[in-house]
Order: sequence, then structure tokens, then C-alpha cells
Amino acid sequence: MPARPNILWIVTTQWRAQALGHAGDPNARTPSLDAFARGSLNFTQAVTPHPFGPFARAAMLTGVPSPANGVADYFDPLPSDSRTIAGELGDLGYETAFFGKWHLGRRDPDAPLVGEAHARTIVPPEGRGGFSFWEGFESGFLLNDPWLHGTRLPEPVRFDGYQADILATRAAEWLRDRNSMRPWFCVVSLEAPHPPYDAPAPGSLDGDPRLLVLPPNVPVGGAAEAQARRELAGYYTHIAATDRALGRLIRETPLAIVVFTSAHGDMHGAHGLFRKGWPHEESVRVPLLVRMLADGGGTPPAGEQRDDLVSLLDLPRWAVAWASSSAPGIPAPGAEFQAISMPSIVRLPHQCDRAWRAARTRDRKLVLNADGTPWLYFDLGRDPFEMRNLVSDPSRADEIARLSAMV
Repeated sequence: MPARPNILWIVTTQWRAQALGHAGDPNARTPSLDAFARGSLNFTQAVTPHPFGPFARAAMLTGVPSPANGVADYFDPLPSDSRTIAGELGDLGYETAFFGKWHLGRRDPDAPLVGEAHARTIVPPEGRGGFSFWEGFESGFLLNDPWLHGTRLPEPVRFDGYQADILATRAAEWLRDRNSMRPWFCVVSLEAPHPPYDAPAPGSLDGDPRLLVLPPNVPVGGAAEAQARRELAGYYTHIAATDRALGRLIRETPLAIVVFTSAHGDMHGAHGLFRKGWPHEESVRVPLLVRMLADGGGTPPAGEQRDDLVSLLDLPRWAVAWASSSAPGIPAPGAEFQAISMPSIVRLPHQCDRAWRAARTRDRKLVLNADGTPWLYFDLGRDPFEMRNLVSDPSRADEIARLSAMV
């Protein structure tokens, strides 16, 4: 093992924190990640800084929230002079690699979002975030038969198979076949379980949507329930397929600190809403599992649930701390709240209809409109499904004023 730890980030898309077997979801079949959680720190209060892909990814790579990182609109590319975690760790002697979905390049806003146009869009070397090795695709949402280009593929090449399987296999091969003695930092970025939810997946569950267990905040008996059941059937199929791919990647990864998370979640009918961008828990709370290294290598320490208030914005800071230490640990928490926001309106179907900013503590969430007026206020401790908006409750006025001053 090198004196400094290897680090692997596994980043999925639209995988909400609730959608794991070990998180209590009766619909989720995630044996690989459930086993991984038993040897990991499980941050049950983790959130995305922005519940939309490009904003969240830019923030996670730079440690700077949007729009300050240069990504203010859905189609904004990450500025080529951005200082990312790849640059930080590269300066510390790390070999850095990226595999998979980038979604931070310059793309044609008039081209179809789903399909080969964006999947084959070339991200030039200066737009790849400073990674010394890069192999991926801009976007396109092709969960099967992805197009990859990058360091060893100057032009896009189509690969037959399930996207998660292909990326996990190619990343594992790169990690195994390296001939450098330098420590490494690798990001494996997957689109699944992002829509289209009806895309085929290996090992389909073939479940009956009518048997899915829905949370109490999904309205029953109407169009929202019907859509939720139809889409969740595909969502959980892609979760199961991706769990299998990640299980193989984790097993084949050389000794490393391994992080599993997602850029954001998905509403799936909660409050009658769909997709992301919304300030509700289904959209903003993400899984975050961190498998640390045992002293001297060997078996990782036993799993532990943590209620630290953490954000994907913390990951670059943690990685630099790990890379700077021969005995890495989780930096001490200190946040009284986590800031979450939607910096702009994304004009796509089902998405949130406004820009907003929020402060989330362990048991409270205040959401403000762009003009600073309160929109939503929830007592998460008593109302985890956010069924009652307390923003107009006079008995909560002092709480709301105190949190408003934080945002």
C-alpha cells in the first residue's frame, strides 16, 4: 500500500438516499451496496448542494457551490480554468482518472437530450477538469450501448452492453493494469438510475408495479400514483442492475478509500411531483457511504451510521485531507446547517418552477424563494415525509427568522 491512500469516488445519478435495502426501502434490491454499507461509514444526513446534475457535479468537483463555480445554467460548461479536486490531488503527487458521465461540457441546447447527439459530443482535453486520464461521455442518457472517448479514444466509440457494467469493467481494468507506484484518485460516474426508466437493464426484476410500496407522501388514486408506480418499476430495475455492477467494481478495486454517492435524488410522485430540482428530501438527500482503510490495511472497520450534517461539497476537502495523511480519517464535522439551492430554473418537463435556497439542519428545513421570502418550512424530526408546511405557523416565526438569517 502506498504511504498515502488511494481514493475511489463512485457517483451515480438520481439515486435518492431512501432507495437502498439497508435504508429500509422494501422495493430496493441492493445486496452489494448493503454489504458495502456494513463496512462503511453511512452518512444518513448527507445532501446534495444542488439537486440538479451539472450544478451538483460542478460543486462536487470544485468544492465551490453553483453559480460561483461558473455553472449557473443547465447548459453552462465548467470553466476550463476551474480548480478541481483532480488538480488539487495531482499537485500532491496523485495519478487522477475519470470514467463515465461528465455533463459539464459544452453541448448543443437545441439537440435532443436523450440520444447520440450529446452522447457523442467530444469534451476537449482542456474541458476535462484537469484529470490526467479521462474516458467518458458528455451526457445523452444512454443507459445501454454508451459512446466513450477520451485519453485513449480520440473519437467516440460505441460499446455494446449496459453502461454501468462497461464503465465499472473499464475502470477496474485501468486500476489493475496501472504500472505507476503513485497513489491514485479515480472517479467512476454513472447515469443510472436516471431516466429513461423504461430502458432495458440486465437481470430485469419483472416486478408488478401495483405491488410497489409507496411512501405516504405520494397521492393515491390518481395520475401521480400511476406514473410513480410505472416509473419506479424501471427505477428499481436499474438500481438492481447498477448494484451488481458496483459490487464487481468494489470487489476488484485495489486497496482504497471508497466513496459511494449520487448527484441528487428523484421525487417519484412525492407531493405529486417528479424528477429533481425540488427542495424536498426525495430530491436533495443522497446516499453517502465511505469505506475507510483499516490501520495497516486489511479488513475495513465495521460499519457505523453517522448523523453529521454533510454535503457533496465536503468531499473535495475530505479527499485533500486523506491525501495529506498516512492515517486518514473523516475530518471533524462542524456545520450547524447545510446550504442547498437551485441557482436557476431548468426549463425541462417536470422540473422545479423556481430558483430557491434552503438551510437544512438535522430536524428542520427552511426554503426561501429567490427574493428571500419563505416558501416552505418543515419539522423533519416530527414530519420526515414533509406533509405539513409550517411556513405560516405563527408559533414557528422565531425559528424561521433564525434560519432565514443563515441562508
